[in-house]
Amino acid sequence: MCTNGVNTGQFNMMLEQMDDQLAVNRRWVHKLAHTAGDAGFSQTDEALHKVQELLDDARALISDAKDALEKDAEEGSGVTVSLV
Repeated sequence: MCTNGVNTGQFNMMLEQMDDQLAVNRRWVHKLAHTAGDAGFSQTDEALHKVQELLDDARALISDAKDALEKDAEEGSGVTVSLV
């Protein structure tokens, strides 16, 4: 469905892809943090855990953006194009 010239279904799918990518990055940062911690690199471990928290925040914001997209599409100009 298109709203105001934006294919909202495709846009939503791209947001989901970004969330998937952030999830993969978070998983790797988590593994690296534990590897650093196990090796006694406490500062590196701490920094990577902070990165992990930021990635969690980014994923939450992506979720917020998906919700906002849905609301914005509903409140659009009233012009909608659907494939029949």
